[in-house]
Amino acid sequence: MRLYDTARREVVPFEPGPVVRMYVCGITPYDSTHLGHAATYLTYDLLIRRLEELGHEVRMVRNVTDVDDSILPRAAQMGVPYLELAEAELARFRADMDALGMRPPIAEPRATESIPQIVSLVEQLLDGGHAYLTHGTVYFDISTFPGFGELSHYPREQMIRLARARGGNPDDPHRRDPLDFVLWQPSAPGEPAWRAPFGVGRPGWHIECSAMAMQALGTTMDLHGGGTDLIFPHHECERAQSEAATGRPFARLWLHSAMVAYEGEKMSKSLGNLVFVSDLLKVADPRAIRLALMRHHHRSGFEWHDTDLDEGTALLRRLVAAAERPDGADPRPYAARVRAALDHDLDAPRALEALDDLASAVLSGGSDRGAPVALRELAGLLGLDLDRPVESRSSP
Repeated sequence: MRLYDTARREVVPFEPGPVVRMYVCGITPYDSTHLGHAATYLTYDLLIRRLEELGHEVRMVRNVTDVDDSILPRAAQMGVPYLELAEAELARFRADMDALGMRPPIAEPRATESIPQIVSLVEQLLDGGHAYLTHGTVYFDISTFPGFGELSHYPREQMIRLARARGGNPDDPHRRDPLDFVLWQPSAPGEPAWRAPFGVGRPGWHIECSAMAMQALGTTMDLHGGGTDLIFPHHECERAQSEAATGRPFARLWLHSAMVAYEGEKMSKSLGNLVFVSDLLKVADPRAIRLALMRHHHRSGFEWHDTDLDEGTALLRRLVAAAERPDGADPRPYAARVRAALDHDLDAPRALEALDDLASAVLSGGSDRGAPVALRELAGLLGLDLDRPVESRSSP
C-alpha cells in the first residue's frame, strides 16, 4: 500500500506492523454532521477495511472535542449547557456514521474527560522549556522546536494568516512570537474551568488532541488523519508540542482529505450552505450517498451537486441488480483492479469504476457462478451491502 504523506509531500509506502495505530481528528459537536465530515471519515473507513483485509488489526481512535472556542459560544447562544449540546450532536453524528456504514473507532476519548492528561502534558512542556506562562495563559514557544512548519510547508506569513482565520490570535501582544499557540488559558465568565498548577482555566484546542492521542495509542502512531483544513494550525501545532514533549516522532504518516464545496461555493456555516447528512438520509438510500462520495478522490477537493445523489442511486441499483444474477463474467481481473486502486493512495474512484465494470460484465451474462459472489465481496470491501434492495425514501 502507498499513501500520500502530507509531511513528505509525496506518495510513499505505508508499511505498518500487524497492529495499525491510527488517530483521526473527530468532531466538535456543536452542529450536525455535514458532507465534509462524511467525505473525510469515508477516507479512513476505506483504509481500515483494506488494511483489515490484508490481515492487520486496526486500532482507530477518533476524539470528541467537547470543549473549545466553537462549542462554548454556540451553547451560550442556544441557552443550553455545553455538554448537553455536545451529547445531542454526538448522538446524531454517530447515527449518521452508522447509517453510512462507517466502522466505529475502538475508542472515542473526550477532551473534558482527559483534563488530567492534558494538565500533565502542559506541565511537561513547561518543565522542558518548550512553553511559558504569562498573564495566566500558557503558550507553546515555537522557537524551541526547529521543525515547526515542516508538516504544512506553508510560508510564515501564510501560517500567520491561517492562524488568524482559524481560531488563533497571532496579534496577541503577550505572545513572544505571533505563531506561539495557547496550551492553557483562563476561562471567561460562565465558561467551564479546571484547576491546574499554572492556573484555573481550560485547555487550548491543539493540546487536547496530543494528550488524547498519546493516552490511547502511545507516543508514536502509524497514521494521523483529518481534513486538509486541520493541517495548519491544528496538526502542525499538535505535532510540535507532542514531539517536543517526547523527543519522538508523533506520526509516521500524515493523511489528509480535501474539502467539499456545494454547487460551486465553499461549504461553510457562515454561508448557510452546509449539506447535512441527516437531510440526505431522508431522501436517499445511505449506500447511494456513500457511492456518490466515493466518486471523488480523497485528495481532490470537489463540488457536491444535488444530482450526485441521482448518480449514486443509479449505480446502487445497477450493483444490486448484478448481485442478484446467478452467474457472470470472470471476476478476477476486476477484483485485482479494485484492490490495486485502494492500494494506490486510496483511489476510490478507480476502485468504484472497476466494481461498476464488473457489475456491467455480470449483467451482460456469462457462466462464472462466482461472479455475483465476488461482486458482493468487493462491494463489502468498499462498505456496501448489496443483499438489501434499494430503499426509496422521501422527505416526511
